[in-house]
Amino acid sequence: MNLHQFRFVQEAVRRNLNLTETAKALFTSQPGISKAILELEEELGIDIFARYGKRLKRVTEPGQQVLKSIELIMREVANLKRIGDEFSKQDAGTLSIATTHTQARYFLPEPVAQLRKRYPKVQVVLHQGMPDQVARMLLDDVAEIGLATEALAAHSELITLPCYEWQHVMAVPPAHPLAGVERPTLEQLAAYPLVLYHPTVTGRTRIDQAFARARIKPTLALEAIDSDVIKTYVRLGLGVGIVTELALSGSPPEPDLVARPLGHLFGSNVTRVAFKRGAYLRQFVLAFAEMMSPRLTKPLIERAMAGQGSDYEL
Repeated sequence: MNLHQFRFVQEAVRRNLNLTETAKALFTSQPGISKAILELEEELGIDIFARYGKRLKRVTEPGQQVLKSIELIMREVANLKRIGDEFSKQDAGTLSIATTHTQARYFLPEPVAQLRKRYPKVQVVLHQGMPDQVARMLLDDVAEIGLATEALAAHSELITLPCYEWQHVMAVPPAHPLAGVERPTLEQLAAYPLVLYHPTVTGRTRIDQAFARARIKPTLALEAIDSDVIKTYVRLGLGVGIVTELALSGSPPEPDLVARPLGHLFGSNVTRVAFKRGAYLRQFVLAFAEMMSPRLTKPLIERAMAGQGSDYEL
């Protein structure tokens, strides 16, 4: 047995047992993948996959156990590569970050700039997506570090730590009737169409829950995953925007929008950083985490990765 066989089995499962897609992803031939998997099954003396003709239909019960072992082996192979990079290049390499659009646009520029200043030989790659996609990129080893408000803590295969706390703010043009209201109520917000985040991103769940508890059903004018998109439509008069405070706390200020904090209505949210459980973290990855938050110290992360302690809440 060899690593190619393990990689073929792992990728086949990721591609929903579609060997054509598996071959494309791994830049090889479908017959070659089929042959390698059959040879591995013959060597192990079990069927990893149940088949209908030549097509893979499902993972067998012994195949599930094989997959768990393959995941461990491939994770350690990835760790070996990182260890090699760590000690051969020292301060060089690539840092792949999976994150949402809002984090990439408003939160990450400063720590990324700090990292590049301290480690000029490190290339940063940003992978942007929805929170569940961020989690998947970590699990699939596309990224080493993930940052999002939702989804990450739901995966037991990930180590997640709180990075920073934030609240939503209302965004309206200066001439809007709510611009002069310092502490808006749910009823006042619901009197106008709302421009909100998509239900799966940036703390939207808290907004929906608050309106539901008050038995208020607001009118939704637009849903988006990007804060800049929400602000653009608010400027056009489409409705009252609700965005993360990060989106309106930058420099220079945005004089064409008035912001009002909404923490009294929707509470606070915690953006979390995540790593794949068991992964080897290079020194500049740990340094980058410390740059994102003073709470994310190297000793804390190392304890969490070693499985020591369980309460890391803010």
